[in-house]
Amino acid sequence: MGSNPITARINGKTITAEPGMTIMQAARANGIHIPSLCDHPALPPSGACRVCLVEVENNPKLLPACTTPLTDGMGVLTHSPKAIATRKAVVEMILIRHPLDCFSCESNGRCTLQDLAYELGIEKSPLRDEGDVNTDIPLDDTNPFYVRDMNKCILCGRCVRSCDWQSGYHAIDFQHRGIHTAINPPVGVKLEDSDCVFCGQCVQACPVGALVEKKTIGQGRSWQTQVVRTTCPYCGVGCQLDLHMKGDQITRVTGTPDGMPNRGRLCVKGRFGYDFIYSDERLTKPLIRIRKGEKKSPEDTFREASWDEALGLVASRFKEVIEEHGPDAVGGVSCARSINEDSYSMQKLFRMVFNTNNIDHCARV
Repeated sequence: MGSNPITARINGKTITAEPGMTIMQAARANGIHIPSLCDHPALPPSGACRVCLVEVENNPKLLPACTTPLTDGMGVLTHSPKAIATRKAVVEMILIRHPLDCFSCESNGRCTLQDLAYELGIEKSPLRDEGDVNTDIPLDDTNPFYVRDMNKCILCGRCVRSCDWQSGYHAIDFQHRGIHTAINPPVGVKLEDSDCVFCGQCVQACPVGALVEKKTIGQGRSWQTQVVRTTCPYCGVGCQLDLHMKGDQITRVTGTPDGMPNRGRLCVKGRFGYDFIYSDERLTKPLIRIRKGEKKSPEDTFREASWDEALGLVASRFKEVIEEHGPDAVGGVSCARSINEDSYSMQKLFRMVFNTNNIDHCARV
């Protein structure tokens, strides 16, 4: 906490916050729940959904908690009758267009709109006529990684901001106006021909079922999975991953929100490239070559070995080569998938133990 913290009251509870914090940020930091559809801790506030409207003392209007700065001495009511009634009306208007197919939706159980409707006791919108539901937009499944169902889009803008602020591409944005407003790549350009690199950051940011990973479909509900944190194996950056596991099967991969150094961001390989784990061609044990003629083998082949045997063979061969031809007869290349500590240990092995500087890194060429 800074040297001059702000003191305010939220729902009668005295809290302290950093200067410059919004009401939403201060509430979240103090464990107070204010619902929102467009707000995301990793993204700049936009005030798009108006679900987080709160009542502020001495102010006749409801204010959006995500964009209103908290001031010293401010009194805030997050769930006053006026705030709840307005919040309920906003959600009912959103549900005019949103399909009520939660049973079959892949986001069932992890949908922010579903949670909010449950919190407010909304089963369906009283403003809804079947003719008003915009369900005639065809699914966009042209890319190999995720499906875009714009019938379920609530125009919160999270995907736009995540593409812009987290990924740095701005491949999508709002288009058209009124009931025809939609989020798409530039006019006349298909998603696969835009600046999109299919990192899937928009999918992770989506609070509803408008964006769904293809690999997730039919693999299990959110309450059937458990989250296991791990490190991405694709490069040495060390991005933190959350594996959503159903038994021994990965159903989806997301970036760990508070994980360093990626802070929830992932590239296309880290998010979608985990099929190799289940490949039948993946090596699970060390193999030692049996050369032609050895043990009556008609051709070169391999046999399984223990790690101790395999590492012992490698060490003995290194010793033989160095003794016969000198230390400069051996060399090593560190893999770009290795973490920095592994690459450091490898160069230490070659320089200090083998007495050679023949060590390189494959990312340098």
